[in-house]
Amino acid sequence: MTRADTSGVRPGLLRLAILISGRGSNMVAIARACAEGRIDARVALVLSERPDAAGLDAARTLGLETRTVPWSGAGQRAQFERGLEEALAAAHPQLIVLAGFMRILSQQFVEMRRGRILNIHPSLLPNYRGLHTHRRVLAAGDRVHGASVHFVTAELDGGPLILQSRVAVRPDDTEDALSARVQATEHIIYPRVIGWLAEGRLAWRDDGPWLEGKPLAAPVVEDFP
Repeated sequence: MTRADTSGVRPGLLRLAILISGRGSNMVAIARACAEGRIDARVALVLSERPDAAGLDAARTLGLETRTVPWSGAGQRAQFERGLEEALAAAHPQLIVLAGFMRILSQQFVEMRRGRILNIHPSLLPNYRGLHTHRRVLAAGDRVHGASVHFVTAELDGGPLILQSRVAVRPDDTEDALSARVQATEHIIYPRVIGWLAEGRLAWRDDGPWLEGKPLAAPVVEDFP
């Protein structure tokens, strides 16, 4: 992955396109980390399939470029992805960051960008793929929960894991309370992984993730209160 940047902002910054569907809290955390110089990256585009996504307003407030590519239904997936292709081509991102983006991308779209798309999922993958993870963790009586940053493959929430946050599930936890605590860790670990990529510490090599020059056989795990 090259880090060349011809935007004239700061040479060497990793160019990001962040895809959102809702409030975009992870997008905001990443954008602030970029703006404050905590990671060597810049947000070239924030894109959503929902014109009313609150995260678009948040992105504009931060002075970021935004685009909307409306979702018309699964039957129009090819047309939708052509719109994504057009928007991304104009932004020239080196890394695509899915941050609460609720549309499943086709195998062709993902395979063309293998090793260049990240996602964060609110569970300790491979446990609890899909939706309503906090509710399912509480129903199962699990003692730990967390979030996972991973490279995206065609398998839903199944790409190679990079970094996981881990929090204890409290006896009095509600779904909202647990969700808030896990999300706070997401805002830390997602920028961190992007920073690793920007620094060259993390790379996609031989069809898998490498960290510090070695294949990453298991995710890095960090415990949080």
